[in-house]
Amino acid sequence: METVQFKTNIKCSGCIATVTPVLNDLAGQDNWEVDLQSPDKVLTVSTDKAGKKEIQQAIEKAGYKAEALV
Repeated sequence: METVQFKTNIKCSGCIATVTPVLNDLAGQDNWEVDLQSPDKVLTVSTDKAGKKEIQQAIEKAGYKAEALV
């Protein structure tokens, strides 16, 4: 299973509620989390189903920014 991280502008529980259906479809429930305590609001996704680009596009389609971290 590949784990990828993104710097995002997801900053509250309302934002998380918006992206939950998208991320659950892509990665599966319990295979992702957003660290709201981090200044970069880091999204961590563990999945074999989707690549970085696909996850980034899905987050952006939901109305948020996502920048892949190395």
